[in-house]
Amino acid sequence: MQRPKLFVSGAAHIDRRGRIDGVYVPAASNPGSLREEAGGGALNAARNAVHHGVDVTLMSLRGGDLAGLAVADVLAESGIEDVSAIFLDRTTPSYTALLDPNGELIAGLADMTLYELGFTRQLRRRKIRDAVAAADAVFCEANMPEDALMRLADMAGGRPIYAIAISPAKARRLEPILASLSCLFMNRREARVLSGADDAAEAIKLLRDRGLRRGVITAGGEETIFFDDTGVFNITPPQLEAIADVTGAGDALAGVATTALMRGESFNEAVRRGMAAAMLTIASPNVVADYEDEAFETALARVGTPRKIS
Repeated sequence: MQRPKLFVSGAAHIDRRGRIDGVYVPAASNPGSLREEAGGGALNAARNAVHHGVDVTLMSLRGGDLAGLAVADVLAESGIEDVSAIFLDRTTPSYTALLDPNGELIAGLADMTLYELGFTRQLRRRKIRDAVAAADAVFCEANMPEDALMRLADMAGGRPIYAIAISPAKARRLEPILASLSCLFMNRREARVLSGADDAAEAIKLLRDRGLRRGVITAGGEETIFFDDTGVFNITPPQLEAIADVTGAGDALAGVATTALMRGESFNEAVRRGMAAAMLTIASPNVVADYEDEAFETALARVGTPRKIS
């Protein structure tokens, strides 16, 4: 059976995560540890998609530095076709997160100026147009500027488009293409920014009014709410014995759920599979978890059956 092909566009950079050893003290030196690895919403989702049986071509932007070489190495090791642009006179973007002892985010710093400058121009390249034309679906995220997202949506030519909202500060970039999306993955704060509503039910109504056909709204360890044209559903994530690091969990959910939809699974089952991948990511110290099929099936068995709430 031929593997589905996914074109992914967005962030592939360096993630740095500092973890505080004890109680966080603002405006003071806090003892802890720092680790660094290749990450970014697009790269994390792409690696998860490959793990679950999809061929991926990824387009991002990076500098001609050691960090850029590290990203290129991870793409090659993951079996992802790399059609990214390299700017020799620029530094590779990075994201630095400060985490508490439980792995929850205290603050994050995104150094991503290069993404603001180059995506729209790179999408004009013949190689990129050909890669999109050869794909069965497109995946993007809001680290791309609005004009680039709009251009990519046009290039998709009716192919399914999946997207991650990334952050409250960047989520609004997706507003012009909401009606073009097959599914948007977001958290509650991002849904609030996009809809203007605090209440989840009202947010979903408003997002539907703006053309969004399917969406998944996460809230950490609280219930995940998702909707399509058949209704609104929820699943409460199972309790985890330990949290190693929450970084990358949302990307894992999006990447694996997208893979499941491309392989013909129902939306409910796709969300369940995405949540299982997110659980394994949270339990791993790495931004993309390394696990066997048996471990995934065990995690999936712990994810409850979706409940229709409206």
